[in-house]
Amino acid sequence: MATNQVGDGKLSLDDAYGRVKAEEVWLMGCEIAEYVEANRFNHEPKRPRKLLLHASEVAKLTEEVRSGGATVIPLKIYFKHGLAKCLLTVGKGKKQHDKRHDLKERDAKREISRALSRRR
Repeated sequence: MATNQVGDGKLSLDDAYGRVKAEEVWLMGCEIAEYVEANRFNHEPKRPRKLLLHASEVAKLTEEVRSGGATVIPLKIYFKHGLAKCLLTVGKGKKQHDKRHDLKERDAKREISRALSRRR
């Protein structure tokens, strides 16, 4: 996902993911740039951040991650009533045969576009 603008600083969800640890959900790899006008007590930009979720939401995420080998993915971060909210989803990686199928489709489209460009 692209870099989002949050407040005066920058927020990057490019390498971010969620991790379930001991009935808690943590946001890992999210980079929130330091506040420019702060002093030496500024925060660490890439530190893990604990997400506050209802117990039922944590249980649901835990079940999906543990049973299906899925990953918690943050889609966006936004403000609502003065609080920062994080929109999460659960995703699974592609299987090897799916990757091969996508590579074949991409190669076929590339060949078609080359053939069409030669005709002109």
